[in-house]
Amino acid sequence: SVSDWIILSMFERRQRSEKQDEFWVAADQLPAAAPSAFYRKLNATLERMDFSRKVWAICEPAYADPSRGGRPGIDPVVYLKMLMIGFFENLPGQRAIAARCEDSLSARGFLGYALEEATPDQSSFTVIRDRLGVEQLEAIHMVLLAALHAHGLLRGRKLGIDSSVIEANASLRALEHRNTEESYWDYVRRLAAEAGIDPADTKAVRRFDRKREGRKTSNQEWQNPHDPEAKIGRTKDGATDMTYKPEHITDLESGAIVRVEVRPGDAADNDESLCARVQEAVELLGEALPGEPVDKLGSELCADEGYFTLEQVSQLQACGVRTVIGDPQAGRRKPENASQEQRAALTYAKRAVRSVSGKALLRQRGEHLERSFCHMLDQGGLRRATLRGCEKLTKRHMVAAMTYNLSLLMRSLFGIGTPKQAMAASWARLHAVYCWLFCLAGHLCSRIAAFSGVIRKFAGSSPGPCPGQR
Repeated sequence: SVSDWIILSMFERRQRSEKQDEFWVAADQLPAAAPSAFYRKLNATLERMDFSRKVWAICEPAYADPSRGGRPGIDPVVYLKMLMIGFFENLPGQRAIAARCEDSLSARGFLGYALEEATPDQSSFTVIRDRLGVEQLEAIHMVLLAALHAHGLLRGRKLGIDSSVIEANASLRALEHRNTEESYWDYVRRLAAEAGIDPADTKAVRRFDRKREGRKTSNQEWQNPHDPEAKIGRTKDGATDMTYKPEHITDLESGAIVRVEVRPGDAADNDESLCARVQEAVELLGEALPGEPVDKLGSELCADEGYFTLEQVSQLQACGVRTVIGDPQAGRRKPENASQEQRAALTYAKRAVRSVSGKALLRQRGEHLERSFCHMLDQGGLRRATLRGCEKLTKRHMVAAMTYNLSLLMRSLFGIGTPKQAMAASWARLHAVYCWLFCLAGHLCSRIAAFSGVIRKFAGSSPGPCPGQR
């Protein structure tokens, strides 16, 4: 009918049909794999610091000699750039990152791959991650720290330390008893049978489990066989799950991350290795900032009350570090039970927390440390782990820390640090132009209205007839 013909002529229908594939395709008909404006600026920033050449020199010992034959390894710069894309676009897993780099023309342009070239798949991440050690990633991290220092964004004198919680790639259902290797519910059923309860009655067994005496799920008794380093703990929303604990040491004057480590979920913040972890961060700063005086690096350390122990605070003060760490037991602690050195350490710590500079450091700690965790964990796809083991997770978080520091540098150079911020800046410029045009139009309308009023006033006050004409 005429109506059907009109409807069909309005648009072209894409129906599934058998078509012969093109044998030859002109190169000018293919879409160009060009990076977006943000990734172009990111590439320019990396080229400005000679990032590729330095990474090749650092990673060369980890690759086999080409004379031995075999397929050449994937460029480590490409590996780092793919993880950068995962950070900026909130992609948690390796498969998601590989799929994004394969599908996106902007990502291909950033990596340097043409449309007809195959990008690395997700298995390449595992190979390169196992090939590169923590020491090599630390050397790459120092390249970015040196670039921040060259632009005046890193001084390394005031440091802050804090930790957060991430979910491990392990399940509570797979828990096993360390001694008997029983699963959790097999263990509960055995206890229920010993108490005279039918182990086949699921509801009765669950009631018994809720009310049984001494019910605990401690890390000393239980472990996950698939990820022994994951520990039972509380997540950020209060639920019980298998967890890890990432820790950041950050420069409080700029927010740059100096050192990052993923620790077991039950590791205490104030354990015996606190002083060693801080000293390691100071050593990294000394290698990355050779022009700064060594005695000034890490001269102040700020943390929350969870990092306070009298022994660790005394050790840090003995190393020349001014500690701004609150004492959680200040009201219950008896100074007469401490030695003279410990009383002096308590006095110095209390004065530092109550001072004006100490309060300013505590405010900066809440700003910069919490911001780094928000960017890396919540917006960088790292809140839930996709890898297993502290070493593998530490490597993953180290690359994320590099990308976070690179984002700080780009924000200083171009005013944008992420693709979303670049998009928001474009909309902000468009909004500013719209507001300027709106104000200009309003000004023109007011001038036209004023000019029209003058014309009407002049027309209404025209002179009358001459006296001789009356």
